Amino acid sequence: MQVSEAEAGSVTSYAYKASLIGSAHRFELTGDGLSWHIAGRSGLWRYDEISAIRLSFRPVSMQQHRFRADVSRAGGGRIAILSTSWQTAALMAPQDNGFRDFIVELHARMAKAGSRAELIAGLGRKTYAAMLAFLAVLAVAMSGLLIRALMIGEFAGALFIIGFAALFVWQVGGFVRRNQPRSYSFDRLPRSLLP
Repeated sequence: MQVSEAEAGSVTSYAYKASLIGSAHRFELTGDGLSWHIAGRSGLWRYDEISAIRLSFRPVSMQQHRFRADVSRAGGGRIAILSTSWQTAALMAPQDNGFRDFIVELHARMAKAGSRAELIAGLGRKTYAAMLAFLAVLAVAMSGLLIRALMIGEFAGALFIIGFAALFVWQVGGFVRRNQPRSYSFDRLPRSLLP
């Protein structure tokens, strides 16, 4: 499922499968607005009706390099657009170029339409603060275990704790850094939240 552009660039489309069961989620950027087809439902949101876009980095076990855009409408409703598509029971394929091109074009068309949408990058502030608090408690606990292991001379255990901590920081550090809550503008999209 990739992006396709019609002649003269008037329609840009993107599609992905959110699960193995069900049809693909299809989106088109037309002259009138964002057209979507999801699970038998469809609609058209004018660019000036879009009230917010939130870009985030959302890895999952089957795909560690996955991005998400949540598009909200002023009258209610939200659409999630993902950068990966299910191929088989064991394969989730990235669609980096198609996702990036579609999101960049969506922002360009909204800016051209004079949109006043709220553009948000990362997680919500409360969620991010709770995550940082949890990581701080975890760091204190791991430090305590490391100190205890060193005090009793359990050097193999200390090496295990150091190795585990390094792996954890490597895995979670990118998620924390990319999903820091912030605002952005139509002309300066956050590069860390686009593939």
